[in-house]
Amino acid sequence: MTLMASWVTGNTTMSAPEMSYELGVWGFIGYSGAAFGLFFFAPIAKRIKQILPQGLTSGDFMRLRFGKPAWIVFILVSTSYLIVFLVTQGMAGGILLEALSGINYTFGMSQVFVVCILYTLMGGMRAVIGTDFIQAMIILITLLIVAIAAFINVPPTTIYDQVVANSPSHMNLLLPAGLLFAWNTTLWCFGEIFHGNIWWQRIYAQREEVTVRSFYISGAIWFFVPIVTGLLALYAIAQNLLVPQVNMVFPIVASTLLGKGGAVLVLIIVFSSLTSTADSLMASTSDFLAQDVYRQMINPKANDRQVLVVSKALIVILGVISLLIALGKFNSIYKFFMLTGPLVGSTVWPIILGVYWKEASAKGALWAMLIGTLAGELSYFFYATYSSAVVGTVVSGIVMVLCTTIRPDKFDWNVFKEFNLAVLAEEE
Repeated sequence: MTLMASWVTGNTTMSAPEMSYELGVWGFIGYSGAAFGLFFFAPIAKRIKQILPQGLTSGDFMRLRFGKPAWIVFILVSTSYLIVFLVTQGMAGGILLEALSGINYTFGMSQVFVVCILYTLMGGMRAVIGTDFIQAMIILITLLIVAIAAFINVPPTTIYDQVVANSPSHMNLLLPAGLLFAWNTTLWCFGEIFHGNIWWQRIYAQREEVTVRSFYISGAIWFFVPIVTGLLALYAIAQNLLVPQVNMVFPIVASTLLGKGGAVLVLIIVFSSLTSTADSLMASTSDFLAQDVYRQMINPKANDRQVLVVSKALIVILGVISLLIALGKFNSIYKFFMLTGPLVGSTVWPIILGVYWKEASAKGALWAMLIGTLAGELSYFFYATYSSAVVGTVVSGIVMVLCTTIRPDKFDWNVFKEFNLAVLAEEE
């Protein structure tokens, strides 16, 4: 449930309807492809658990497997992505509260960050996982209520007929932009999960025998969330609802359909999804920076208590930085978030090949992340927003394979074994 809750983000509940409003059926079909990130990561998670059971962060793997240069690039890539991810969660909260209750965007957005910072500081990872479970149940139950009520009110067949009449392109399964969006979202989400410290922390915390099935089950449950929220956008198109900003599709449709009760349910769903992701991001990012930057680079002799103090300070710093950036209130949460597609996409192949392939090149990993990110960002600005993650992932894979083919490494898997033994010895 903590995997599922962390993956049901403000983007799932706000951006899936936004993209369905713009692209029609491909909006929610494409977004649901993000579930495949969880499915495909399951066997990799098992392998990580076997070779690095005493790991603390995703950075531990990159440092041990590919060396310091690639590790530093990975830290920069991962931190940039995580901050943008945090910003989008705050933005979604502010937009939601403004759309449903008229609360000022800046005030509402600030409250999301304040709440998440406080209970993450107070309870740490234990509080995050505990609240994730509760929030996951709330999300699933309330989303089911909204969906049932909505489709009793207006049957799906009626919505289909009206969308075809009003905007037939929204039902076009051969829409080029929709196809590109689906591939881009799927590959982008592969990168999000494969590199993300949120997921690596949960691998390290799990028992090995539940690792694979936890990812499969959470992916299967999550698969239907963007479909349900995205379908509500088709209602807006069918009924010609006035949507002043595409970010507001879901709350406006639900409150129109179900009145004040619907508005309250949407508030519960989206706020739960926001906080379940934001707290995980804050906890995992602060731990990532405290372990990989503070303990590994600044103070190698730091004890656990010192690392904990630094981690808590970083939670506050990350929250404040994200809050300040979120004041910008970008018109499209999804398109702003798409800037991170090449960042995370560029890490997919270094991680996959690094986990399984002894000859995977350290220099290849470094250049794959750098060139893949650059190519993807250029594609974002000069070609199409929906192409960035595809380009970043593909270019990164080509660079990684070419470098490894030309000059393969001969990695010694005992490096991981020695690290695990050193951690155990230190704990004793």
